[in-house]
Amino acid sequence: MKNLLKTANEKRAPLFDVTDAYRIVNGAADGFPGMTLDRFGDRFQVQFFGPEMLSRRRELVDAVASQFNPACIVVKERLSRAGKSLENAPMEIALGTREDAVGTVREGNARFHVDLLDTVNPGLFLDMRHVRLEVEDRFRAMTGGQFNAGAVQAGEPFNANDKRPAQSSADINGPRFLNLFSYTCSFSVHARLGGAAVATNADISGKILDKGRENYALNGLDLRPGEFFRGNALEYVRWACKKGLKFDGIVLDPPSFARFKGFNFNVREHLMPLVSECAQILNPRGFFMVSSNYSEFALDSFARDVLDAVKSVHEKARTAWKRRQDIDFVGSGSTKDSCLVATLVEV
Repeated sequence: MKNLLKTANEKRAPLFDVTDAYRIVNGAADGFPGMTLDRFGDRFQVQFFGPEMLSRRRELVDAVASQFNPACIVVKERLSRAGKSLENAPMEIALGTREDAVGTVREGNARFHVDLLDTVNPGLFLDMRHVRLEVEDRFRAMTGGQFNAGAVQAGEPFNANDKRPAQSSADINGPRFLNLFSYTCSFSVHARLGGAAVATNADISGKILDKGRENYALNGLDLRPGEFFRGNALEYVRWACKKGLKFDGIVLDPPSFARFKGFNFNVREHLMPLVSECAQILNPRGFFMVSSNYSEFALDSFARDVLDAVKSVHEKARTAWKRRQDIDFVGSGSTKDSCLVATLVEV
């Protein structure tokens, strides 16, 4: 088992200079069916999506500990005894303490907070790393590399009672980014590091947006007017359209299903109409990335549908690329727990 782990880790060698947060094992493609192993700095997360490796759980934990010498190992069982997927999965600290499960990771020029015991998701989705890095590069190209973090010092803790005055609109002219279903705002951190003047985050969870503010502070980014919106993404897009707001880059990375104030969002029914509405607030020469982990979407048809939706507003829109998960997700698309379709459109 240690040799399999060593081989799997070596496959990810191209990522070592980029990040210390990546997937080491992606199920059967790495010789571990029904199981994944993720690294978040010196913290490791084992997830079981099937019964194949459960009987060797202790052996696996010991092998991870011996091979990587981690500060913490957290084990999550994502499958019920009846074989159903669990979003509120049982979590166990197999090595280390509760405090050891919390820390920071690096990704390119950015750093992010993670907590392996906060929920099923520790604060950073590893399979979108390549897109986050590209968002930063695209804003750097727009701004010629100019970057002003603002008043907060890198690594300074987020303080909800901070009374420093917000910058005026005159100080924040420049390219704008919109991050819908923003989660902990990692896309926006990269956008701001690349030079975006404003990176607006829309999410239904106030707790999650507070984690985004913490990530801003960790990266030396000040909080600018209009950057945090708690609410339905569709609600924000319609408000922005009414106000005449425009963005130079948009990321739309929704969950397959979501509920907010009686509205039930599902990607099969609501995603493409939302893409069309987002296109109305996208500036000419802007970019628009749309993605989904819904396992029933096929990459080619998904990319085609997104392009058609954007073309309903921007006739000359073109597909820049269509992709699956990053290189550490070996065998991406072969199982329901490792699937992603993503496409980027330029207008």
